[in-house]
Amino acid sequence: MFTKSSRKPLGLVAVAASLTLVATACAESDRGGAGGGDEQPFVFASAGDIASLDPFLATDGETFRYSRQVFETLLEHESGGSEIVGGLAETWEQSEDGTVWTFGLRDGVEFHDGDELNAEAVCANFDRWFNLTGAYQSSNNSYYWQKIFGGFAENDEDHAPPEPRYVSCDAEDELTVVIEVSEYSSLYPGGFSLAAFGIMSPSSLEAMEGQEIGGEEGNPTLPEYSQVPGTVAGTGPFTVEEWNQDQSEITFNRFDGYWGDPAGFERMIIRAIPDENARRQALEANDIHGYDLVAPADVGPLQDAGFEVPTRDVFNVLYLAYQQDHEALAELEVREALSHAVNRQRIVDTILPEGGEVATQFHPDTLDGWSPNVREFEYDPELAQEKLADAGYEDLEIEFCYPTEVTRPYMPAPKDIFDVITEDLQEAGVTVEATSYEWAEYINQTDSGNCPLYLLGWTGDYNDAYNFIGTWFAGPSSAWGVDDEELFDKMAEVSGNPDEEERVAGYQELNEMVMDILPGLPISSSPPSIAFSADVNPPNVSPLTQENFAEASWK
Repeated sequence: MFTKSSRKPLGLVAVAASLTLVATACAESDRGGAGGGDEQPFVFASAGDIASLDPFLATDGETFRYSRQVFETLLEHESGGSEIVGGLAETWEQSEDGTVWTFGLRDGVEFHDGDELNAEAVCANFDRWFNLTGAYQSSNNSYYWQKIFGGFAENDEDHAPPEPRYVSCDAEDELTVVIEVSEYSSLYPGGFSLAAFGIMSPSSLEAMEGQEIGGEEGNPTLPEYSQVPGTVAGTGPFTVEEWNQDQSEITFNRFDGYWGDPAGFERMIIRAIPDENARRQALEANDIHGYDLVAPADVGPLQDAGFEVPTRDVFNVLYLAYQQDHEALAELEVREALSHAVNRQRIVDTILPEGGEVATQFHPDTLDGWSPNVREFEYDPELAQEKLADAGYEDLEIEFCYPTEVTRPYMPAPKDIFDVITEDLQEAGVTVEATSYEWAEYINQTDSGNCPLYLLGWTGDYNDAYNFIGTWFAGPSSAWGVDDEELFDKMAEVSGNPDEEERVAGYQELNEMVMDILPGLPISSSPPSIAFSADVNPPNVSPLTQENFAEASWK
């Protein structure tokens, strides 16, 4: 069986008491203890609402937080870590040339609607994704498929997806799935663990057939099956009872037919509370029993008050993107000037949690492939002004976008970070036009190339450098406007190299190339915290923010 080792162990960073309780959460004897009583729903506050009941259509962590409770993938990550382990597949192996993956499925797994999991059901999902047409082929609506498996059976010129890597999926027997891709790539096996590829029941696929995406590019109207519970069914430990979009909350019930250990809570609610202060106050008032993305200043006081506040390891990066289709940002000297204008250390010192650090490249140093030799940009507003003048943009006016009503693991206070950067740019003589969007629209606007400057980031999906740099810079993207065939060719060469030592050296070279091209400015990497009330045995917290709430229970 082929498995990829976790190159640098990602453990938990938490106080000893937190670790003890996390371990306790896994104990079957503690399930359904005194606490809130089995009938009381566990209420968890997220930083934003989900976008879709179908994770395939999503790119955001909040949708994937929901979907991991409902759907399962062929492979997943060990609880609380980054090692790839079996999911719906108990075994998996790779052919010698890396193009054929054989998965042995678990026996006796049932979907929420009563369908049985078998090889034909898995292949029906992969073949559906591969044969999608129309607006489904927009990168806004099939982002992860295009990043991992490329294009489609019949690519639509209007959306210009890449050439497909996916070749076929065959049911060798009832429990054996054989998936073929066109070439070896470091995208696998990690790509098989992505939440976007949660397996749905055959009845779900039949019910959603023919439903299309409406609206326009950057502002899609998603199909009804993805917005109203009742169509999609997975195999996970929870089923979806209701998605109240007006109240921004989704209600789950324990799935009693689950193949693994039953969920510790009979009912669960994930409620979006965008404001971090409001999340804290709701926990303190016992209106909720846990929340994510604790403000750095709140960690100590919450711990002193008896709440559990484990901290995840650093596995993210925040960046300021330069969309190069905009005239001024097409000039390297302008991008260099803006990079020297930003005081990243001030952001780390005043906004980010303890353990945050300035990023020198587009992934954290916890991944092999991080290079000590990248070009760096020290804070120097005078040099920034000189470079702008030399480039003919001493009076630069530029639109700068930021998200509202959201916090992210890499971006705990978007408006505060935006304000610091704006102040720095103004000091260098830049006139900033501020534009804000709510989170869902923000993603669409930035992905469509409509924002010249914008803040965004990434929490890794799996433990490989390509999941960061390859996600952004493996080919043309409207989000960046980068057109560099030498970089794209090098990305393909490195990702396709089966020799791990050579591939890691290639990642280092790629990091150096990216920072020479300067598509954006890496700002920081930081460890996000998550909080729970004292009557909860928390789940193991994940450096990938992939918590499995079925592990949690009342004390």
